[in-house]
Amino acid sequence: MSRSPKSMRINGPCAVRGAIRVPGDKSISHRVAMLASVAGGDSSITGFASSADCQATLDCVRRLGVEVERADEILVVKGRGLRGYRPAREPVRLDAGNSGSTIRMITGLLAGQRFNSEIDGDESLRRRPMSRIIEPLTLMGATIKARDQNFAPLSIRGAALKPIRFASRIASAQVKTCMLFAGLYADGQTTFSEPAPSRNHTEVMLRQFGARLESTTDEPAVDLSIEGGFELSPVTYLVPGDVSSAAFFIAAATLLPDSRLVISGVNLNPTRTAFIDVLNRLGAKVVADGVRTVNGEPIGDLEVTSCALKAEQPSTVLAGHVIPNIIDEIPILAVAATQVEGRVEVRDARELRIKESDRVSTVADGIRAMGGEIEEFEDGFAIEGPQSLKGGRVDTAGDHRIAMAFTIAGLMARGTTEIIGADCAAVSFPEFYELIAAITQEGTLEHE
Repeated sequence: MSRSPKSMRINGPCAVRGAIRVPGDKSISHRVAMLASVAGGDSSITGFASSADCQATLDCVRRLGVEVERADEILVVKGRGLRGYRPAREPVRLDAGNSGSTIRMITGLLAGQRFNSEIDGDESLRRRPMSRIIEPLTLMGATIKARDQNFAPLSIRGAALKPIRFASRIASAQVKTCMLFAGLYADGQTTFSEPAPSRNHTEVMLRQFGARLESTTDEPAVDLSIEGGFELSPVTYLVPGDVSSAAFFIAAATLLPDSRLVISGVNLNPTRTAFIDVLNRLGAKVVADGVRTVNGEPIGDLEVTSCALKAEQPSTVLAGHVIPNIIDEIPILAVAATQVEGRVEVRDARELRIKESDRVSTVADGIRAMGGEIEEFEDGFAIEGPQSLKGGRVDTAGDHRIAMAFTIAGLMARGTTEIIGADCAAVSFPEFYELIAAITQEGTLEHE
């Protein structure tokens, strides 16, 4: 069952028990592949993510003339230096598939090249806004054409970039990464400011590759400055387990009675563990053990035991600076909220409207399809629980996180839940259903 099925039926309720390891962190895998491709020598990467999104990044790197080899569990990226990209033809045409991370981050590297390039994606990616990276890159001297000045495909004319100071209106790790990558090619110091901290894998990793990076914090704002023109050194890198992928299993083990699960080797970077912090705030029992630091990233094992959750009074409100650090986990958080005693409210999350699907609407549709109730806002939702979910028919709208979140809902519900478009889970987690089958009783999953 390593390939995700087109549709999945879940017969619930069912506890989860056992020990698992989730695939390599998707966010980290994108970044390490891109930086390794412009480093001066061979980088060895263990645990690279198996997701379709990360394969799209590798395909782009290969089309730019960088050799990538696999030997057992090790990926070797043969970096050719900052100016080493050698596409077979110009303009080079790249396909980011469904991956917003790929298109937004690699465009920062393409902006500083001496050749022209084009990058596109699937129908879903073509609906996601790109003006947030086009604006700073244009200020740095790149020429980027986009459909309606905001959407893929992007046509990029490489240029000699100039350093700038840019204050982003949103906290976005993808925008930050794009600019810092472009800053590697600028003559001088490029500074990026964001209104609140987003996930910090890029700045941690840039230091691992030997980049000259400085950071200052005037809470909650963060400034990052990178010195351009200095070559990067290759690395030996271990990609930890993806905590965003682990979130589905953490929720399942917390919410399903008589459950206990150990998830080993998970990334525990504080900018990525807000979902765990929220669950523990509600009374969950998620305990980290054996925490160590590898390549600048904290890694540990998580032990999760089932328990009842309770909101604060009059409600638990998740808003403001916490949202960028739980944005990927909000679909599974919504499912969890249906089982929390009290009211959970998510606000300031308009970004959900422009993900792989309109995640506010798809989450609301899924919960209602299972007999639940949800109050929908333009920037989020509110859920009052606990609710008794029943089996229903959930359309994923081609969104991988919706597919996985409502699979967990199906484990909690009474009766059979059908997930339409379950195969989209492979975008980020091809092994998802295989792992679910391993920790549930036989007959819980039926697939086509």
